[in-house]
Amino acid sequence: MSTRRITIAIDGPASSGKGTVARRLAQALGYAYIDTGAMFRAVGLAALEAGLPLDDNHAVATLAEALPLRFGWAGGRATAHLGPREVTGDIRREDVGQAASAVAVLPGVRRALLMLQRSMAVGGGVVMDGRDIGTVVLPGADLKIYLDASPDERARRRHAELHARGEHVAFDAVLADLRARDAQDSGRAEAPLREADDAVRLDSTGRPPDEVLQAIVLLALDRGACLAEPPAAE
Repeated sequence: MSTRRITIAIDGPASSGKGTVARRLAQALGYAYIDTGAMFRAVGLAALEAGLPLDDNHAVATLAEALPLRFGWAGGRATAHLGPREVTGDIRREDVGQAASAVAVLPGVRRALLMLQRSMAVGGGVVMDGRDIGTVVLPGADLKIYLDASPDERARRRHAELHARGEHVAFDAVLADLRARDAQDSGRAEAPLREADDAVRLDSTGRPPDEVLQAIVLLALDRGACLAEPPAAE
């Protein structure tokens, strides 16, 4: 069996479980994990803090081009940093998520981040997740997954996540926000959220992360990947 280091693209809407599965898959394979959603969230956070209009393509793109963003690991936890400041928690705020969807439609921002994303995948050994990885960022990826779940399921996950962080938002508001973000991500003119023609579609509704992870591991092994370690239980 081949043991080459393949490139894996995982796409899907918000709260479909792709981030959790992608992180654990990268650990199981000993691959780099690239969270492209976190990149847009970091741009959104920086734009909010700079007081920039979120629809100003030139201003936000200029900010994105110079963004001192880096990713790391701390005790098995994926972290994001803007310069010396860790922003792992800040970029998961609800207002930052909305800002990320707003700046993600800007052509200049997408161009600024696209080259960085592609450069990170050179040589393989990468698991990258986002909205347009298999269709735009890495159209030649060895394995493409489109991970979805019902809107209600995704809203329940997001609601529980927010509640665990002490953010008490009504479930109906979370569901409405997810539907709005789905419409915005799928309807944008540049690099909209959609399933690649050659992607494997998986529905995570009612399925634990372990089960989804195992399904993707088997697909990765079939494409020639090898495990660095057994996938750990949640």
